[in-house]
Amino acid sequence: MKKVKKGTYGYIKYQKIRTFLITFILFLIPMVIYVTGYIQTKTKLNLFTFVAILGCLPACKSLVGLIMIMMQKSISPEFYEAAKKSNGDLVAGYELVFTAYEHTSPVNTLVVCGDQVLCYTPDEKTDVAYLEKHISKILTVNGFSSANVKVMKDFKKYQQRAQEICSKQDHLREGIPFKPDERYPELSRDELIYHTLLAISL
Repeated sequence: MKKVKKGTYGYIKYQKIRTFLITFILFLIPMVIYVTGYIQTKTKLNLFTFVAILGCLPACKSLVGLIMIMMQKSISPEFYEAAKKSNGDLVAGYELVFTAYEHTSPVNTLVVCGDQVLCYTPDEKTDVAYLEKHISKILTVNGFSSANVKVMKDFKKYQQRAQEICSKQDHLREGIPFKPDERYPELSRDELIYHTLLAISL
């Protein structure tokens, strides 16, 4: 199975398959250990059972991740093409799911340019103000306190704004001080902001 990077089209589908396989294997291993122990000793009260129980802990953790990713929806090819066209050559991401203490918020696409971070979510239940504040807080902690985060629920308005940003990208980046990160010297400021956003996404 070809690996799909986080933030690219097809990631959620890939992650569902990957997480399912990992979870299945993690549960299969302690099951095999338990059955092996039972066959050899003819009783459940043995060291194999103890090891099998401990082995279920990482499997259960993986199961939680599987449940969370299964609740997410992949974007359609048509949506991806439309978003990609609007995003132009800006630093852009797709199929992201931002995590917070209270809840998770799907963001089907976003762009980063200068101090502008524009996101689109199809989820009507998403608290836009909360998500904007959450993302802004994370960016501030990571040295991007001037970032202006905007989350939209109307895709047509998102497209219009993304196209505006794309047409003014050179102007939007003017005068913004930037010191390359020693850990990622090859990344531009826009890419560093995007990299930070990936870190808080499933």
